[in-house]
Formats: sequence, C-alpha cells, structure tokens
Amino acid sequence: MMTTEELWRAYKFDDDSGAKEQLIDQCLPLIKSIAYQTSVYASPSYDLDDLVSIGIMGMLDAIDRFDPTKGATFKTFASHRIRGAILDEIRALDWVPRSVRQKAHQLESAYRRLEQQNGRAPDEFEVAKEMGLTIDEVHQALADVSCTAILTLSDLTSDDDEQDAIQEFIADPSNIDAADQLIYEETKSLLADAIDLLPERDKLVLSLYYNEGLTMKEIALVLDVNESRVSQLHSSAILKLRAGFQQDQGDNVV
Repeated sequence: MMTTEELWRAYKFDDDSGAKEQLIDQCLPLIKSIAYQTSVYASPSYDLDDLVSIGIMGMLDAIDRFDPTKGATFKTFASHRIRGAILDEIRALDWVPRSVRQKAHQLESAYRRLEQQNGRAPDEFEVAKEMGLTIDEVHQALADVSCTAILTLSDLTSDDDEQDAIQEFIADPSNIDAADQLIYEETKSLLADAIDLLPERDKLVLSLYYNEGLTMKEIALVLDVNESRVSQLHSSAILKLRAGFQQDQGDNVV
C-alpha cells in the first residue's frame, strides 16, 4: 500500500486521479478523529457526519496546497487544514451566547493583567482573587467559556501565515525548517516563550490535545480527573497562552 506522501506525489506530479481518491480514503480515519475531537465545540444541531463532510473539504484543500519543501509531512499539514476547516465552520455559525464571550474576555483580561504584574502565568487562585470570585466560580467560568477557547487559539495574531505557524508549532514543535520557514521564526519564538511560562500540567493538556490528538475524555483518563476538569484546564491553558503571547508581542513592538 502506498503511503500518504506517495499518493500525494502520484496525484500531484503524475496526474493520477485515482491516487486522489485513495488519499482521501486513507485519511478518512484522521478526518473522523479530528471531527470527533472538535464536535464538543459545535452547535448541538451539527452531527458528526456534518463535521466529517467539512473535514473532507479541508482535506481537499490540503491536497492542493501542500508544499513538501516546507518540511512538514502531508499528514501533519492535512491535520491543520482539516481542523481549521471544521473550526472555521463552527465559528461561522457564531452560536456562542454574547454573555459567554463577555465572560471569556473578562477572564482573558484578568490573565493578562496578572501576567504583566508577575511575569509568569497565573494560577486559578490568583485569577479568583483578581476577579473577586471564589475558586469554584472561576472553575465554572472556565467551563462556561470552554466552547470559545478552542476557537480563539489561532487568533493570537491576525496574520494568516502566523496563524498557520502557531497551529504547526503546537502540533509539532520539533518540525522547524529555518531555511524554508524564516517568516515564521519570530512567531514561533514568541509562542515558545509563552508556552515555556505555562505550568507543566497546562503544557501536558495542550500537547495531548493538539499533538497527540486525544479527546477530552481520553485526557481525563491520563490525568485521572473528570472530563469537566480537563475542559477547565484547557480553557485556562489557552487563556494563559494568549495572555503570555500577546504580552510578548507588546514587548517586541518598536
């Protein structure tokens, strides 16, 4: 059986139309896995088949846009495009209530203020004190905004190339080709600095979700906590990451 890389080359360079269909079939389990992983953030009116269909469109986009000279494998690149297509569709539906978005903004502001004051990512107890809430209320707020955290991960920057770099860096930090990805280096450096300030547990949650592709339920088993707590940890990690990244960007503005 041909690998995904071989199938892509057969389609792209040998004009083998059958290779494209085989490539989609071979990547269908990956598409279904990503669709299942992100389904928790979709409107209840969307079922898994809807997300899989959108993921296939992302896969087709990946087939046409993949550039092997960038250093990434086709499977890694396709994963970004599949996930991005699904999340773009979820975002377009804009089903998250305004009150939840406001709560996410308040949390993010608190994380950013504490990051600026302390020079490190704050813990939940510090956030609770900053916002005048109990720790249980902070946990509830993090649970409430979990549906927005995944959607705003790539919004650390408004630049499309930098958004791609962020997704690629989180998915595979070791996959850096300095010769071919110079335009990404500053973004990757800032993101690396922000990630480095995160507590180890937050790093683990991000790695398991974005790198290993585990679901919230599977991460809960790894960490020996319930699924709701994983959702809270994920939200907290993303808010800390955004606060740290934006702080670093501000420090680099001339």
